[in-house]
This record gives sequence, C-alpha cells and structure tokens, in this order.
Amino acid sequence: MKREFHEIYEKYSPDLYSFILRMCGSEQLAKDILQDTMLKAMTNADNFKGSCSVRTWLCTIAKNLYFDHLKKAETKNHPLDILDEPASTSNIEADIINKDTSLRIHHLLHELEEPYREVFTLRVFAELKFSDIGNVFGKSENWAGVTFYRAKQKLIQLMKKEGLL
Repeated sequence: MKREFHEIYEKYSPDLYSFILRMCGSEQLAKDILQDTMLKAMTNADNFKGSCSVRTWLCTIAKNLYFDHLKKAETKNHPLDILDEPASTSNIEADIINKDTSLRIHHLLHELEEPYREVFTLRVFAELKFSDIGNVFGKSENWAGVTFYRAKQKLIQLMKKEGLL
C-alpha cells in the first residue's frame, strides 16, 4: 500500500500542485494543501470507489480542503486579500486566472447549485475533458458541456450582479 501510494504521489503531485496553486495563488498554501490532500487520500483510500479517475478524486479532495481553508479564514477574520477594484473582462476563464478577482469568484461559485458548481470546478480548475466530467456524473459528454455552459452563464450573471463584470 505504501509503495502504491508513493507511485500515486509521484504521478499526480505536479499536476495537483499546479491545480491548487491556480486556485489559491500562494505557493506555501498550495504546498500545504497538496500535503493535506495526499494525507487525506491515503487515509481514506478505502473510500475511493473508482467511479472517477484518481486525478479527479485528488482534485476534488484538494478543492474541498481549499474551500475549508477559506471558510476557516473567514470565521477567524483573517484578511483574504480581496481587492476593491473589479476586473473589467468578459472572459470568465481569464477572470479565474486573474488573482485579483479569483477569491471573489470562488465565493460566487459557492452560490451555484449542484451540479453546476462541481461541473464548473472540474472543467476550469481540474481541466477535465467534458467526457471525463460526464463519466464522473454517469452522464454523457454532451450533458457535461451543456451543464458547464449553463454554470458559466449563471456565474456571469452573479458576477454582473456583484459588479465584477
């Protein structure tokens, strides 16, 4: 088991680190979440059902740990590095990458209902193909594409409401 998990770590940690870094924008926090993700995956390996790829499973764990970190930071009143200047772009993928607005967008992302939030997260942050996303939900590739499009439209509406667009 230990050897298998070392192989999983070696295979997935570079991509997982990049994914986490894009979410949080902090190298140290990304390293911490990567370690926490791998620890949680190792201790909960029996819960992995194989209904998605290992990469998807690890990205989901990492995403949830990052969101938990944000919630804890909010309750402790830690500064969250939110800038007052909204970005002026209509390309939602570029906004996600834009460090200045990413935290605000993450908060808005929590307002999306499922499956929109998860599909959007898997597509943008985990960079999964629509076919892989469809497999995670037991649906078609077309369903994943349409759901992503609808999630994107809903998020754009929320961003306009918040003055981010």
